Formats: sequence, structure tokens, C-alpha cells
Amino acid sequence: MAFTIFRFPAALALALGLAAGGQAAAYDELVEKQVFEMPEYTTAGGETIAPVKVGWEAYGTLNEAKDNAILITHFFSGTGHAAGKYAEDDAAPGYWDSIIGPGKPLDTETYYVIASDTLVNLNTGDPTVTTTGPASINPDTGEPWGMDFPVVTIRDFVNVQKALVESLGIKRLHAVMGPSMGSLQAYEWASAYPDMVERVIPVIGSGASDAYLIGWLNAWAAPIKLDPNWNGGAYYDGTPPTAGLAEALKLVTLHANHWEWADDTFGRTWADEAADPARSMTAQYQVEAVLDQVSAARAAKSDANHFLYLVKANQAFLTGHGGSLADGLAAIEAPALVIHAPEDLIFFPEAVRETATLIGADGTPVDIVELQGTRGHLDGVIGIAQAGDAIRAFLAQDVPEPAAAD
Repeated sequence: MAFTIFRFPAALALALGLAAGGQAAAYDELVEKQVFEMPEYTTAGGETIAPVKVGWEAYGTLNEAKDNAILITHFFSGTGHAAGKYAEDDAAPGYWDSIIGPGKPLDTETYYVIASDTLVNLNTGDPTVTTTGPASINPDTGEPWGMDFPVVTIRDFVNVQKALVESLGIKRLHAVMGPSMGSLQAYEWASAYPDMVERVIPVIGSGASDAYLIGWLNAWAAPIKLDPNWNGGAYYDGTPPTAGLAEALKLVTLHANHWEWADDTFGRTWADEAADPARSMTAQYQVEAVLDQVSAARAAKSDANHFLYLVKANQAFLTGHGGSLADGLAAIEAPALVIHAPEDLIFFPEAVRETATLIGADGTPVDIVELQGTRGHLDGVIGIAQAGDAIRAFLAQDVPEPAAAD
């Protein structure tokens, strides 16, 4: 009997990193996706994008003082859908639903939790996503930007979020928190705008992309550029490089997981019990078949150029957007709760601990929480409920007001 995706729905959801961790009930109100728009935006590199749109959603109520807001920043292949459902029949809630909602660590009876899509969000084919990027229309040409779109950085993601937050009348965030690429945004928020960030909770990420990760990101991008349909990024009036994008997403999926998960979930099981992979060049092991189907499903609603721009933004990341890592992290004044997965194969624990040490070198309070599990990097998405008590306590701690400027 041939393997089909429906035999392993949990493996599919978890491999995608979309399943919420823990067993808590989903956020109990339907979520509305909204759109934030800027007439124009000037990138950190000095180029202009006009207009700029990003989607955002929120959970809870902004209080009268507008001082109870927590910003959630998302991971590489994620969206601003951090909790709840858009419709009752949605297959799963947002990725951090286990910690966002009434009575949960990010208690929406106390906090107003905001989550937004980033610039160049990968998921251009998802109707709930709004993002400006290479697939958007360049008003000067009437055609998609393609590779003429300006290079954007993690600082640019943060700057657009800052404009969104300020449009709501929020002058100071109770906390900024996010996993993976979201943790890079959290570090950058706290470093670039210390007067606006009371607390920072980076999850499964370190303060810079090191050479090894830069090389891995290059490997993630390579299949897209090798797909002849990519055509230097000029494919919007033709056939998109879906095959190359699927292979790229396969690399991301496997890298974000851990060998223990692969062995425990699949072992050496054949995809088709009648077809021995050792005797046929077309027969597959089950892990191969799942990765193929997962990546094909993701590629169908993603954009290859957006993937490449995300790769560039992550490769370029250095807290503080220039200078030294020590200086960028020293600029962080907010107490930090650094959450990581010891078996993470993307952001290694040594780099995370070095980041925490540098933040705390000038006396800034830093706590570290380790997540347990066999999912590697993805433990920070699906296993975040393990850190729930630490998050709840950290958010409740008093933080001194920033010193008045001279």
C-alpha cells in the first residue's frame, strides 16, 4: 500500500512548524486579520518602497493607558497568526496558541497581544497574509518588483512594526517576543529602541547570524537559483520556480528539526511497503516522502523571491545593525528572558549563551530557560508551553521606567 500524507497528519503539521504546542484550549475568540499601510517607507539602506502594507492581528484589549501591549514577531516561514482561529473550522490555531489567551502566560485578560506579518513574508499565496515584497506591484512600472525590490533587513522589519505600534498610540511595549527569526527581531527591537521595550523574550535565536548559519542559508536558497524557471527572479508572467522552492523548503524543514525526531517518527520505514528503496531508484523511505509532500504543500502558497529576500535579511543580521555584536547587545536595556533549545541545529546553544552573557555584561538582568524535546529548533515553536511559568513570572516583574533624557 502506497504512503499518503493522510496517514501522518501530525507529522505533517509538526514538520511544517504550524501546530501549536501543548494541550491548552485554543484562544476562544475568532481572530480578525487587519492591514497596516504606509504611503512610503525608506529602508535602512536608503531606498524607498511605496506603498508598504503588512497584515496584523491582535488578541485581548488595549487598555486606556496603552501600556499593556506585547508584540509577537514571527519565524522565517511563519506569519503574524500567533494564536486563535480565523474561522471555527480552521484546522489549527496560530502557532503559539498554547501561551496566548485568557489565563495563559500571555494572558489576554491583562495584555493586548499584537502579531504582524513581516515585509517580504514568504506566504504570498495565503489569503490571510498581507505583505509587501518582490511579488508586489512596483507603482513606477505597473509590474511586480521582482529582484528590483530593495534589499531589506531585520531592522526594516522592526521599523515597519514600530510604525504600526505607534499608529495605535502605543509608546512603550510591555514586551517584545518571538521565535527564530522572530527572536532576531526581538533583539533588534530592544537594541534599536530601548525606550520603547520594557522586556524582551528572544526564543531559539542568538544575537547574530554566524558564518555557519550564513552558509546554511546560502544552501537553503541554492535550489531556487538552480531552477531554470527562476529566470533571475523574472517569473511572474510565466511559470514560477515551484520545484526549486519546494527543495529549498525541504532543506528548511529538515534543518529545523532534529535527527532524534526523524528516527523516532520514521525510522527506516519504506514509503510504500511493497517497494524497497534499496532495490529501486524511484522507491522512497517514508521520511523522504513526507519531506517531499510537506515542501510541495508549502511551495504552493509561497513565493521564491520572497524566500531569497528572507535569506538575505537573516544572513545580514547583527544586533544593532552594524558595528560589533557586543555594542549592539550592550544597547539592550530591557531585562531579557532568553529561551532556547539545547538540541537546536540552527542557533546553537553556545551562541545563545554568548548572546545572553553579552546582554548581561553591563548589569542588564538576563535569565535563560532551556526547552526539552526532540524537535531541535522547532521545540521553540511547538514546545513553548514548557516555558509558560517562566514567561508568566517574567511578564509580571516590575521594570524601572527609562531614565529621562538630558
